[in-house]
Amino acid sequence: MAGIDAFADILTTTLADLLGREQVMDIGIRPLWGPVPRVAGAAFTVRCPPGDNLMLHAAIHRAGPGSVVVVESGDLDYALAGGNVCAVARRRGITAFVADGVIRDLAEVRDMGFPVFARGVIPIPGTKSAARPLNERVRCGGVTVDPGDTVVADEEGVVVVPGARREEVLAAARAKLAEESAESLDSWESAHRARIAEILADQGFEG
Repeated sequence: MAGIDAFADILTTTLADLLGREQVMDIGIRPLWGPVPRVAGAAFTVRCPPGDNLMLHAAIHRAGPGSVVVVESGDLDYALAGGNVCAVARRRGITAFVADGVIRDLAEVRDMGFPVFARGVIPIPGTKSAARPLNERVRCGGVTVDPGDTVVADEEGVVVVPGARREEVLAAARAKLAEESAESLDSWESAHRARIAEILADQGFEG
């Protein structure tokens, strides 16, 4: 059985083709620096209420190496994390943050090369007072994420592979990529022209 790190070789576009829109986070969840490497890891999920970042700060000491910390945040007015939090996460082997919120200290985060996919940056930090359970189902970027789901993120976006479908999706993605790599541009163009012509003809288009 292949490990989750095998997904680092799979394009998010390929996964999106296989999984559909509901598993792709909305366009607001973007890499905050670039060029960012493609990352893949098991979701460690966090929920932070508006204005508070306590549980993300708690999570960096509890998430295992190789995990992607996925945060459901209550607002865009206060930073969930800054340079030191990202530095500790990186040192502990956490692969990336994917946050439905904002961070600060972007220059530090960029310089250390820690991947953060989020809605943006703001200089003011949140408070630390609201304890919430960790590793429960969250909603991030419009996608439901369960602990242990595979999260794959790159410059194209963020895709969530449900844990129960990991092996199936990985096999299908590898087969799709192999098929695409064996097809020449000439062959693709010919098939594409025929398919578009057929669709247009079915709709009575002339021209």
